[in-house]
Amino acid sequence: MPQTRPSPWWAPERHADRRPFLTARNAITRAVRRWFEDRGFTEVEAAALAVSPGNEAHLHAFATEALTTAGEASTLYLHTSPEFACKKLLAAGERRIFNLGKVWRNRERGPLHHPEFSMLEWYRADEPYEVLMEDCAALLAMAAEIAGTKALTWKGRQADPFAEPERLTVAEAFARYAGVDLLASVAADGTTDRDALAAGSPVRVAADDTWADVFSRIIVQKVEPNLGFGRPTILYEYPTAEAALARPTARDGRVAERFELYACGVELANCFGELTDAAEQRRRFEAEMAEKARVYGERYPVDEDFLDALAIMPEASGAALGFDRLVMLAAGAQRIEQVLWTPVPER
Repeated sequence: MPQTRPSPWWAPERHADRRPFLTARNAITRAVRRWFEDRGFTEVEAAALAVSPGNEAHLHAFATEALTTAGEASTLYLHTSPEFACKKLLAAGERRIFNLGKVWRNRERGPLHHPEFSMLEWYRADEPYEVLMEDCAALLAMAAEIAGTKALTWKGRQADPFAEPERLTVAEAFARYAGVDLLASVAADGTTDRDALAAGSPVRVAADDTWADVFSRIIVQKVEPNLGFGRPTILYEYPTAEAALARPTARDGRVAERFELYACGVELANCFGELTDAAEQRRRFEAEMAEKARVYGERYPVDEDFLDALAIMPEASGAALGFDRLVMLAAGAQRIEQVLWTPVPER
């Protein structure tokens, strides 16, 4: 028997099922903009095309070809985040900004992932990253209030969006949920010891795994499934080796000013006390691209313009929140396509 094709998203009966989630999305969108404007933020709009889509090893972009009027070709990418553009605006003199818009990530599709989705990013110049923790808690509560729900839900799991989030360091989470002394594998200067982490690992470790591979597997298998139940969780102070674009903490060079927000086991936001050391950021980018070349056989260019801007950017804190996931949990949707007005076709 031939398989019956599922009805498309635009089929009237499917659209009728999705429409309550979509109208909740619109209401939350309006409320988010008001929330930031009431606090003196300026809305900005980052260009979608960029010379570099970002320099994380396991992040995959959509590439396109730009032609000059003479027909000369160069590669541009759909951005995976407006981060580089927003930080250039901070260097230009902006103080409090937010960007709510589309981003694109390749090789991503599932209940919580879509190749095109909406990212809410905001930045505060000369403000500590702990303020972003308060922002995240306020936005969660507001989204739930707008959607008329008392609990964020996903796959039968719940979290009270109005409760004060639990604050848990990554080291505490490794000890609690994996029985691992994470910082025993991190030296004072932030360098890591793969064998020390592998020796106590409760998950499978392959011979060619790096420290980062083992760290990621423990996070995904042992830590994340336990976060954000009953109330949201703020997982903070990532090891400096996993800092991405965050600066080390002043009190301990082994860990960085980075936190992620979880609710119902779902990661919602990734936030940094921003690194402004251009030389260190270049080193991190180059290391990430070397790893990308090793694993995937490709690398993305470094945005030299971004590094130039970073050198004059003020101290700042920044957050990136998956807006569609926020709507999903607030409205009770089970798949990201339910909160997207026009999902990308799946081939």
